[in-house]
Amino acid sequence: MSQPARENYAPNIAALIAQSWLANADRVVMRHADSDDRWIDVTGAEAQAMVTAVAKGLIARGVEPGQSVGIMARTRIEWSVLDVAIWTVGALPVPIYDTSSASQIDWITSDAEISLLVVETEEHAKLAHKVARDSESPLTEVLVIDHGAMDELTEAGKAVPDSLVAERTATATLESPATIIYTSGTTGRPKGVTLTHFNFVRHTYGIQEELHDVLFGEGRSTVLFLTLAHSLARLVEVALLASGTVIGYCPDSRKLVPYFATFQPSLILAVPRVFEKVYNSAEQKAAEGGKVKIFRWAAQQSIAYSRALEAPRGPGFLLKARHAIADRLVLAKIRAVLGGRAVHAISGSAPLGERLGHFYHGLGLQVLEGYGLTEVTAASHVNRTHLSKIGSVGAPLPGFDVRIADDGEILMRGDMLFAGYHHNEEATAEAMVEGWFHTGDIGHQDHEGYLYITGRKKEIIVTAGGKNVAPAVLEDRLRGYALVSQCVVVGDAKPFIGALITLDAEALPAWLKGHGVPDMTVAEAAQHPVVREHVDKAVTRANKVVSRAESIRRWEIMDDDFTVENGYLTPSLKLKRSLVLRDFADQVEALYASAAE
Repeated sequence: MSQPARENYAPNIAALIAQSWLANADRVVMRHADSDDRWIDVTGAEAQAMVTAVAKGLIARGVEPGQSVGIMARTRIEWSVLDVAIWTVGALPVPIYDTSSASQIDWITSDAEISLLVVETEEHAKLAHKVARDSESPLTEVLVIDHGAMDELTEAGKAVPDSLVAERTATATLESPATIIYTSGTTGRPKGVTLTHFNFVRHTYGIQEELHDVLFGEGRSTVLFLTLAHSLARLVEVALLASGTVIGYCPDSRKLVPYFATFQPSLILAVPRVFEKVYNSAEQKAAEGGKVKIFRWAAQQSIAYSRALEAPRGPGFLLKARHAIADRLVLAKIRAVLGGRAVHAISGSAPLGERLGHFYHGLGLQVLEGYGLTEVTAASHVNRTHLSKIGSVGAPLPGFDVRIADDGEILMRGDMLFAGYHHNEEATAEAMVEGWFHTGDIGHQDHEGYLYITGRKKEIIVTAGGKNVAPAVLEDRLRGYALVSQCVVVGDAKPFIGALITLDAEALPAWLKGHGVPDMTVAEAAQHPVVREHVDKAVTRANKVVSRAESIRRWEIMDDDFTVENGYLTPSLKLKRSLVLRDFADQVEALYASAAE
């Protein structure tokens, strides 16, 4: 499939999706679960009818072309219906994370000039009303999905003619702003990234061309659980809707595994932490059943088999035999956990790690790791099914130019580059230099343009001895251990590298049982000799991938985890490193004080 010429592009996102729904009028394009977790099918014709009805309601409510309308909800079918309906009336949907605080809602609604906000729950509504009451926010109207907002909009728009909807859709051109997506705010106040209809439409055609076998064909489907307030999930939403790939909506990540079983997706879309959790959970179950050695042997066969597939001669007879046994004993069970039909996976937002990439590939799931930022419409690179290089984030998608600066920073330009930061010309000028967007990430490309990420430029640690250390390599390795939740590598201007480590509270009980240790709290486990012995072994294994000068010499386990709820992780699960280093400066200093003693 090749991309159409520019003059044949769909005129805007709403038209792009409408074309797909017309072509799939009698086919299922979306599914959502009822209160009993039974899947409800929605055809292309039904999806278009829902969007048109809500669009009419927005017109009746006075929403004008170019106006910002906020959406604050988990990933559910109503999110997509609202998203497309707002585009249909020529307005701009602005996502707000469902975990946002009152101050964050205040900032986004004020900066994006949002007067109408659609939220999911009564709790969200209370926060929004507090903002409207206590600040200078332009917010005047809040609709609640759980209180029937969709029906309310549908009822309000009954008198609006179809012709008016068509007129309003036509007001949005490819050059029109399509949305403002606010960055996660790992380094300060979130910046509003303005993306155009052209950014999404052009990008979708390129993704369809490069990942045609992933998106098109009988039975192509995925469970969407990534938060739609995040730029990657948003791009994925548009690409899936425009391709007719069946989307199953999962608002509650705790139901993800049972949803995999009943939905049986062909494609898994996830962040690395999900792949880590599936692996670690399987290992813990094996440990509980006294079969952890069998699991680890099977994992080794899966990894070895995947590595052999990359070699010219492929896997030998003995490895094939061992892999077949491993498949019967362990690997097939993990495939079943993922629904049994998944053949492709796309991982983004953070590095997956070579070990997990090979493990999943060896069990029959090709994980296509990708890379991007909100400012480049979420995705600039992805591995291809015909050439996937584990450890890389793939080659550039169509429409991108990429080069590496002298200091290793990744620079990009192209059709999917953002229109600028909303109300922030200074930040835009800082990020854009002579037409190139400075990503802030460090990496290198191979001879085929496949990109390898080293880390964040601002996160590079320079030790007192002048050694430059990228913390991501060590952190990713340590997070791969079943008991570890988060890891923050430290050592800037210090004599050696250290680390603050947190434990996974969900994994802890099973881990303790599997190692013959009584149940205890996370804080108690942090000081328990058996726990510390195994964490030390995990640190030793992680150190094997770096030089001695880059290795972790001192570490400490924290009493509490770094989470979205306590503010140390963004909603997309990125660590707010500067905040951790500020709030736990005493613990960092203690690492070096103990060494001096």
